[in-house]
Amino acid sequence: QVQLVESGGGMVQAGGSLRLTCSVSGSSFSVYNMGWFRQPPGKERQIVAAISWSGGNTYYADSVKGRYTISRDTAKNTVYLQMNSLKPEDTAVYYCAARRRFTVVLSTTEAAYNDWGQGTQVTVSS
Repeated sequence: QVQLVESGGGMVQAGGSLRLTCSVSGSSFSVYNMGWFRQPPGKERQIVAAISWSGGNTYYADSVKGRYTISRDTAKNTVYLQMNSLKPEDTAVYYCAARRRFTVVLSTTEAAYNDWGQGTQVTVSS
C-alpha cells in the first residue's frame, strides 16, 4: 500500500497557474502508474492526466491538453501537475492516485487505481 498526500490547491483567477504536488510514501517501489483525477461540483470524478512511474509515458484528457503537464520525480517520490491557463471549468477537487498492479499501458479509469489521496480544492474564478 502507498500513502498519497496532495498539496498546492487554492483559488486563482482565470488565466492563472497552479502546481499540484502529490507526495508518495510507503511501498512506492510497487507503483506502476500515477494519475491525477478531478471531481467538479455535482459531477463524477474524471481522469485529468496519468504518467508511468518508470518510463515517463503520459496521458492527458482532451480538456487539459496543452495546458496541463504531469511529471514525476522518482528520487523524491513525488508527482506534479502543472496547470496553466486555468479556466473556471477547471474548478474541482483534484485527487492523486496510484496503481500498484502490473500494467504495460497507462491506466485512465478510476477502477484501475488502488490508492487515493484526500484531494485538494482548486477554484478558478472568472
